[in-house]
Amino acid sequence: MTDIIYKICPAAQWREAEDRGLFEGAPVDLADGFIHFSTAGQVVETAAKHFAGQGDLLLVAVDAAALGEALKWEVSRGGALFPHLYAPLDPRAALWARPLPLDADGRHLFPDLAA
Repeated sequence: MTDIIYKICPAAQWREAEDRGLFEGAPVDLADGFIHFSTAGQVVETAAKHFAGQGDLLLVAVDAAALGEALKWEVSRGGALFPHLYAPLDPRAALWARPLPLDADGRHLFPDLAA
């Protein structure tokens, strides 16, 4: 699959998770029973579909291999395989967390996902 996967979440929620040492997920994650992630090729569409116009978000990069067997690749949107984490996430597992600002048209501006 892919080496790096991405989570979009409100900055305040991620900062709280860093303070607690545990990210259990956003309300949609808790309702679905797993933490939703996207690959680099999926995350822009994820932002547009589920976070349209929302500011104060972070894009969190995680090494997929570091998540072990709790990470499952499952069919989701459009039949594509998406990474789903069936465990809480230790925020220290994040490679980085970067702001996901909005442009003048309300679309999210992504950092270079190769970095």
